[in-house]
Formats: sequence, C-alpha cells, structure tokens
Amino acid sequence: MATYVIGDLQGCFAELIQLLEKIQYDSNQDKLWFAGDLINRGPSSLETLRFIKSLGQNATVVLGNHDLHLLAVSYGHGDLKRKDTLTEILMASDRDELMTWLRQQPLCHYDPQLNVIMSHAGIPPCWNLHTTLALAKEVEDKLKSETVDEFFAAMYGNKPNKWHDELTGTDRLRTITNYLTRMRFCDANSKLDLKSKEGVGTATQGYAPWFKYPTQLPEGCQIVFGHWAAIEGKTQQEKIHALDTGCVWGGSLTALRLDDMQRFSTPCSL
Repeated sequence: MATYVIGDLQGCFAELIQLLEKIQYDSNQDKLWFAGDLINRGPSSLETLRFIKSLGQNATVVLGNHDLHLLAVSYGHGDLKRKDTLTEILMASDRDELMTWLRQQPLCHYDPQLNVIMSHAGIPPCWNLHTTLALAKEVEDKLKSETVDEFFAAMYGNKPNKWHDELTGTDRLRTITNYLTRMRFCDANSKLDLKSKEGVGTATQGYAPWFKYPTQLPEGCQIVFGHWAAIEGKTQQEKIHALDTGCVWGGSLTALRLDDMQRFSTPCSL
C-alpha cells in the first residue's frame, strides 16, 4: 500500500493515466492525493473531473484556484477567461452532480499518521496546524452551505492581503482562500504579494517565497503543494515539496510517494 501526491492536473488526463501506469497504481491498495487545480487550461477537463470523482475513497482532493473559479462561474459569479477550457464541463449533462461533489472537497488536508499537510498553494508562515485547519474549515463550511452564492460573489480580489484574526465576513473568507489557493510570495509578516507569479528570483523587494520563512507546523511535518509551476518543483527545503511541474505548459506531471518521498513523472504529451 502506498500514498501518492499528484501535482496540478489542469485537465491533462492522458498524462494522468500514463503516470498511474508508471507508478503501477493499484486501486485495491494505493491512495491518491491531488494538490488542486484538477481542471482548466488543459484539453480534457471534463474527463479528468469525472475520473477523479469516480475514484471515490481512493482520492483525497484539495481545491485549487482554478477549481474554485469553475465553481464560481458555474454559480453565475465569475466570467470565463480567454484561456479557460471549462465550457465542456459547464455544458455537461452531469454538471450539477460534478459541482456538488467539487463543493464538498476541502482546502486543506492533514494526515497525522504520515505527518503530512497538503493545500494547493502551501501553508502561511503565520499559521500553526490548528489555525490552518480551523480557518480552512470556515471556507469549506461556507462552500457546503446554502449561502455559498455569497462567497462566490465576493471571492475574487487581492485584498485584504494580510491575515488578522479580527477579519470578518467575506473579507475573512477571501483572505483564507487566497492564502491556501493563490499564495506565492509574502513578507516576514505573511503579507501577500498576489501579483508576482514567476520564479523565486523575481520577488518584489521585501518579499520572498512563503516557504523561505520558518514554519509554525509541528516538528517534522511535511508540506506538499502545487500551484507554482514557475519553480519547477523545487523549493530547496527538505520538508516542503512542490508538485506543480507545469504539465499543461509543456512540462511534466509529477507524483510524490509519501512512503519514501520518491518522485515519478511523465512528460507532457500536448
């Protein structure tokens, strides 16, 4: 039995199947974690979404910014962008079923036996484990609620860009969401720079990649995340593992086996 974390799929279904063959995935024994951004920009978003849903208990998913964008558009609170490849999902006969399933997925997952935590963009330096899971649950509860439209109507935006315990309402939920699904650079006080999207060396003065700051997580806790294709899966941090290796941009799709931290990858076939 093994547990594999797979980086951003973004609709690259053919590469996912190739990767599962490469790791000799056994549905009777193995577990798959997906680090968010299951869909969008790639050629097979609908097929990818249906497949991961069909995995049932074998799959652990956290939501990424593209997944939330799909939900917002589906609920009438976002506009399709020029490079989006979401129309096939939005026109699908099982759209409502897929959206209901997607809304049930968390923003963060922690396995105490493995001492591994996963979110799409990472874990802010200013949050400990309890805070991270509690704040993620606030958004997760809203996503599952009958008032989810309020969240999607106010989800987009870069402000507030610094966490304060006193934040309330949609500002609070938007800030939590941005930390867990959009974060790349922050300053020593965990103030976010959400405009810079390139590699580690492109940080605005006073900012650095979030994983360069000391963590408040339990000793030995490993972080797995996706989202940041420009760093090509490299953090130079022993216990922080980047898994978005840019498959949809011509790179590769990567899986990390948590049992021994061995990586596997398959190249983009686009």
